[in-house]
Amino acid sequence: MIEWVLYGVLGVALGTVGGLFGIGGGLIAIPALGVLFGLDQQLAQGTALVMVVPNVLLALWRYHQRNRIELRHALPLSLCSFVFAWLGSIWAVGLDAHAMRLGFVGFLLALAIWNVARMFMKVSPASTELRHPWPWLGVLGSFAGTMGGLFGVGGAVVATPILTSVFGATQVVAQGLSLALAAPSTLVTLVTYAVHHSVDWGVGIPLAVGGLLSISWGVKLAHALPEKALRAMFCVFLVACAVMLGFEL
Repeated sequence: MIEWVLYGVLGVALGTVGGLFGIGGGLIAIPALGVLFGLDQQLAQGTALVMVVPNVLLALWRYHQRNRIELRHALPLSLCSFVFAWLGSIWAVGLDAHAMRLGFVGFLLALAIWNVARMFMKVSPASTELRHPWPWLGVLGSFAGTMGGLFGVGGAVVATPILTSVFGATQVVAQGLSLALAAPSTLVTLVTYAVHHSVDWGVGIPLAVGGLLSISWGVKLAHALPEKALRAMFCVFLVACAVMLGFEL
């Protein structure tokens, strides 16, 4: 019982972070499960997805309530992401756990470097209208879905910086579209991991309950923070996750 309470409290913290950055909390749940509970990489990713799936769905609804998500943008992202997340997750469950963890750390560091570089780039003003429509949204959905299926993070963490820098979306619009992309891909990835016995439901369910209780706070905070502050916090968050996992290599 005490363990379930602890998992629930951790879920509250992760849900807040997930709502804040529009990523469902999985990106920090995976290193936390690996470092704090000693789960191997595939099991950590699969267990984190138990929390991520309902968190993403709730966060998507909250973002849509505050800032309407365009179906014409969300549909190609989500459909392509779904297909390629399934392929990526099948690939992931057959890989060596240590190699997966090494790859995940590299993935986080690459994202952090890219996000830091973006802070110093000269960019055009952000807009609610995207610069590149279909088929480029499909290409982004395919790439983000593959990364989401492979690393169990839903693809939102990949799509958000690309939507802001390449497609010219505001941070909040990008995070909303990223959640639309992540919703179907996280679900199919969770099913794949569960079929291959890479999910600890006893840990994942209380994490999910805690996350659902707190993710709305994170979404509310995301809409209250300045754009630059939100991006800077996202970069720090990525580096912190990479460092946490690096200690386990």
